[in-house]
Amino acid sequence: MTRLARTEREEGVRIILAIESGSRAWGFASPNSDYDVRFIYARPADWYLAVDLEERRDVIEYPIVDDIDLNGWDLRKALRLLWKTNPAMVEWIQSPITYIETGGFGAGARELLPALYSAERGIYHYRSMAKTNYSDHLRAAQVPLKKYFYVLRALLSVHWIERYGTAAPIEFHKLLHLLDHRPDLLARIDALLEQKRAAPELGLSEPIALLNDFIEQELTRLESVQPLPVPRAQPLPALNALFHAVLREHEK
Repeated sequence: MTRLARTEREEGVRIILAIESGSRAWGFASPNSDYDVRFIYARPADWYLAVDLEERRDVIEYPIVDDIDLNGWDLRKALRLLWKTNPAMVEWIQSPITYIETGGFGAGARELLPALYSAERGIYHYRSMAKTNYSDHLRAAQVPLKKYFYVLRALLSVHWIERYGTAAPIEFHKLLHLLDHRPDLLARIDALLEQKRAAPELGLSEPIALLNDFIEQELTRLESVQPLPVPRAQPLPALNALFHAVLREHEK
């Protein structure tokens, strides 16, 4: 909170949403995991009324200090990314760990999400995430066990989108019911979760055959999945209304 308050003073901005992303928000952090703090900020309305608006910097970034990874996006950038179903933005507004939420931005963005969300883009994103992490980290003789959670969360997020047609929750435990038909997988995942939560670092180990088999089956299945785009309501009027409402809050 001290770092966020200093950002507001030094940058002349108002932080309207600050959350935790990454493993702490996902629910499988280790005791020594970094804090991945992300925030959305707004500037005074006049800042946006400029000929050079597109050339102005719309992010605030800091180096990692004391295990805190802190950076944020401008309000207009955030809303444009939400419009495009940007995966990070979709996850930020759903984070279960909130440090700051002022005004109506957070609630407004979450209210708009169902109408804005592109299941097609979500499936492609999580499929790519699972495929990349699996091929890069889990196919060697010794593998970093923590990477199983990154791959499994991505694959189960695809399952969620396929079943419900909505943005997947970011908390890992909310996805696990999708494996109720596989108690063997659930038991192995639960054991690995307990191991990760108790240890500073899981380290390297031989691959877990049960999990690798499931991952490979899912990746093979997803190769033939071609999600169809679903027509969405025109979102710009609602996004503009939220943008203007947040700027008016700044003037009060």
